Amino acid sequence: MKTAFLRLHLAVFLAGFTGILGRLITLNEGLLVWYRLMFSAITLWFLFGLKGRLQKISLHTIAQITGVGFIAALHWVTFYGAIKYANVSVALVCFSAIGFFTAIVEPLILRKKPVIPEILLGLLMMAGIYIIFHFDVRYKTGIIIGMISALLAAIFPVLNRQLLKRVNVETITTYELSGGFLTLTLLLPFYLQRFPADHFWPNLSDFGWLLFLAWFCTVWAFQLSAYALKYISAFTVNLSYNLEPVYGILLAFLVYKENKYLGWNFYMGVAIILLAVSLQMLRVYKAKTR
Repeated sequence: MKTAFLRLHLAVFLAGFTGILGRLITLNEGLLVWYRLMFSAITLWFLFGLKGRLQKISLHTIAQITGVGFIAALHWVTFYGAIKYANVSVALVCFSAIGFFTAIVEPLILRKKPVIPEILLGLLMMAGIYIIFHFDVRYKTGIIIGMISALLAAIFPVLNRQLLKRVNVETITTYELSGGFLTLTLLLPFYLQRFPADHFWPNLSDFGWLLFLAWFCTVWAFQLSAYALKYISAFTVNLSYNLEPVYGILLAFLVYKENKYLGWNFYMGVAIILLAVSLQMLRVYKAKTR
């Protein structure tokens, strides 16, 4: 359990870099995710395929994993879209709504009774987001896109945990990212028609950051979080990912000086979100101790 939490928080820390990279990379958000998935999928096929670590699975299971990969791809596109329409800090705070959405989505998908403490903690996080944006409406479009991203992010690990009961981490990660790449490839022409890009090819700087994003923030982070899902509930994993905004926002302050544009309400909202995360960690720890 302790190892699972350590790996989970390392994955969260790596995820915190993605917001910074989303602003550093000059590509349209759809193209950014397309390149990210392509580099990640190619890496995984070499890494696991050549070593024989991929399970033989049915076409039905491949289709299921591909669907989950498509949800992950849409989550990333909307996440980077929120950064483009707002800024790194706003997009990352919207991501905190994942706890609230998971508390509702997980019982619906798994057909089980909702856990009242989880719903209350999710509402506490939503209160933190409300405090931040009730006093600042400059980023309305970015906020809406960010909330859609959080909903998609809440669905992803719930479905992923069910697949992990039948398929190993390496196979799921490889097929999910490959499936996400293929499905996004089919949609990309329509997306670019609706949201035109300034340029289609990454420059040298973009290429380097895309490789970092693919290898460290995607391939490695995916494996770390998938391992954690074997031992920790989807809600706890998602709630832990609410620390991603904290890491990402601190980096945004350091790199882009975004703290100059944020008021007292932002810090109060983040404090409430941190409180919710801490309470859930305490709740899980006490339950395991018993």
